[in-house]
Amino acid sequence: MQQPSLEQLTRHTDSRYALVVAVAKRARVLLDDGAEDEPGRPKPVTQALWELARGDLNYDGPQLALK
Repeated sequence: MQQPSLEQLTRHTDSRYALVVAVAKRARVLLDDGAEDEPGRPKPVTQALWELARGDLNYDGPQLALK
């Protein structure tokens, strides 16, 4: 299976850092849902990358709190 390109992924986020944060958060949610238990299913990080590439994963950016 070919992975989505970095250009394709960064269209949905502000930066590569935001891309990593969004994919990591989604992968953790998938792990909590038991995504790794099913044989033949892609790993959670791969699944999160494909969700972001398809536009299924929305990332609004960091929520900054100013004092």
